[in-house]
Amino acid sequence: MSRLADALYHLAITLWVGALFAIGYLAAPTLFAQLADRTLAGSLAGEMFKWVAWLGLACAAYLLLFLMARRGFGVLKSSVFWLVLVMLGLTVAGYFGIAPILAQLKADALPRQVMESALRDRFATWHGISSGLYLIESLLGLWLVIWQERGRR
Repeated sequence: MSRLADALYHLAITLWVGALFAIGYLAAPTLFAQLADRTLAGSLAGEMFKWVAWLGLACAAYLLLFLMARRGFGVLKSSVFWLVLVMLGLTVAGYFGIAPILAQLKADALPRQVMESALRDRFATWHGISSGLYLIESLLGLWLVIWQERGRR
């Protein structure tokens, strides 16, 4: 059973960090570069970011349980535990905190597109905050990939 748990540990890190980079730095920019309709590109990107967030929540849950089972209360001394916890916090802040604000700004701008409305600056500010948090989470994910063996010890 330990080999399966270890394999799932590595798989969870790979899926989470891989998805962060694949969607955030490949798929979403490609959508905006290739689609003339920026609203459609934004909707598609938002849907993909939603799935990345849910994947992150699931992976973080497994990783935290794995680390707690492996180390008990000693997990509080683990840098990998704290990396996962901070990444989870950033995921929660982005998906449950900032994404609803962005959605509300889009709804408030109707019938116009938000970027063509008076809410443009507020939307751009919140989008920038979201992008910054996503970048931090991605960089922490790289750190997690590098340090993942520390979590198994």
